[in-house]
Amino acid sequence: MNALDETYAAIDALIGYAVRRLDLDPRNEDWTRNRILELYGLDSYDVSDGPTGDGATSGETDDINVLLDRFRTAAATAGLFGAEDGAVQADIVMGLLSRCPADLQDRFAAIERERGGKEAMRWFYDYCVANTYVKRAQLDANPRFDSHGLVVTINLAKPEFKNMAKAAAGNAVAGGYPKCTICHENEGFAGRNKRTLRTMPVMLGGEPWFWQFSPYGYFNEHGICVNTAHTPMHVDRDTFVRLLDFVDRFPGYFLGCNAALPRIGGSVLAHDHYQGGGESLPMHKASAWGAMRLPAHPDATVEILDWPGTAVRVVSASRETIVEISDMIRRAWIEYDDPAADIASHDADGNRQSALSPSVIVTDRGYEMSLIFRNNAVSETYPDGIFHAHPEYYPVKQEPIGLIEAQGLFILPGRLVEQLGAIEDALVSGGDLPDAVGEFALEWEELTAALAGNREREAVRAAIREELGSVCERILGNTAVFKTKEQTRGFLASLGFVEAE
Repeated sequence: MNALDETYAAIDALIGYAVRRLDLDPRNEDWTRNRILELYGLDSYDVSDGPTGDGATSGETDDINVLLDRFRTAAATAGLFGAEDGAVQADIVMGLLSRCPADLQDRFAAIERERGGKEAMRWFYDYCVANTYVKRAQLDANPRFDSHGLVVTINLAKPEFKNMAKAAAGNAVAGGYPKCTICHENEGFAGRNKRTLRTMPVMLGGEPWFWQFSPYGYFNEHGICVNTAHTPMHVDRDTFVRLLDFVDRFPGYFLGCNAALPRIGGSVLAHDHYQGGGESLPMHKASAWGAMRLPAHPDATVEILDWPGTAVRVVSASRETIVEISDMIRRAWIEYDDPAADIASHDADGNRQSALSPSVIVTDRGYEMSLIFRNNAVSETYPDGIFHAHPEYYPVKQEPIGLIEAQGLFILPGRLVEQLGAIEDALVSGGDLPDAVGEFALEWEELTAALAGNREREAVRAAIREELGSVCERILGNTAVFKTKEQTRGFLASLGFVEAE
């Protein structure tokens, strides 16, 4: 079979896959195939060597990566496009094979009526994996392990932002169409290779928002909920209402909001959005160090979390109580000053520096609204942020600590795979810290002390994982605005909270 014949066969296999996995109506099979052929000027061929018409029943693999690799290789060999354009061409073809947004929204609504919001979300996630928008293979390839009560991952696809100004800007763009990378107009937009992006409408607080899954998710079913209107990020009383609306509709998911300030996790600050998904993060499972109550709201408990960062958890079966207490704490925190603890609610120019990052789940106890206290003040000693990762930990993590990491799932840069590999080899061989990774002197010293001469590779790897977890735990400690739990208790007491009986 020559390259052109192989291209026909590869397209036919993709059509069959779309029937099986992407809800392509078999009645549209020939029509869809012809749209793809038109892309490459394939308007004439020997029928005996062309499409078989039995793609839906030919027993082809359902591994879309194998099918797309076959298509890219054959088409590039046939001269239909350059090998360097293979990824874009695959995105174009998969966009044509994917159902249109309206059809998917109708199917989602039907599943939600029959089986509930959680099952509808699971179906939608599987669809986004099947149509290649969610790069599940890349997610599964990321190293991931538990350490020090945290989940540590090394993301091989995410770019690293070491420059704080660039990190604060994130992926936002000024003006144009779409206005930024998360605007709804990106759905199917070729300009950013979003042809396979599909979204679902969600009403939050009586306003139209939409949900989309993240292509390089940090955890299972990771996605963002985005305001349909291009409006700046902010956290106010209505934020708590919207988060509760979401988890009421999609139980089993959590939803949270980054602090709407630079340097403490917010990216794309120009567009209001939340993050969430179908996996419980470590902070959701954190135990309570202490518990307090507000006499005016006996139906709620506020737990001070046994957590490296500064966080409390408001627990109640009442939505109204959750909103009332959460917003009371928010309003007090954003105006709170404590010079002795380097906490300044505003900078010298009057710009706000304090914010809350809320995150909510539903459990057997009712609603659990976690409130993470954040502050983005800087100083001469810490120009990147007093409550940011301190410079001695920059070799491991220099980027801002956002909502997901503040909740205990760390996303470390892909460069660590090679760097930690060099450190591992040196520890196994009994050599010195390699010059190429000389900035890891602190970690090297702690690793050699922990290993105490043990050079077995598995022991070295385990020690490196523990060291990474320890560093991440210390970074969370850097972000803590109150360095002791007693300080957190004192702040709540100043608002009228008393010890829970």
